[in-house]
Amino acid sequence: MTQRDMAGYLGITTVTLRNWRKHKPQLYEIVVKGFAFNELVEQSKKSYDEVKVLQEKYQK
Repeated sequence: MTQRDMAGYLGITTVTLRNWRKHKPQLYEIVVKGFAFNELVEQSKKSYDEVKVLQEKYQK
């Protein structure tokens, strides 16, 4: 996810996000880690769904 994507999702400008990175690095880190966590959750859901389909396919 790009900084532009993150800023849009948060309803802020990319300049604000860059300022957080420079002046509030802990806040910026929390934001970035939050987005990374969400991406991992979505990937896990997708993988689970794929495994479920395979399980159903081969249980018949």
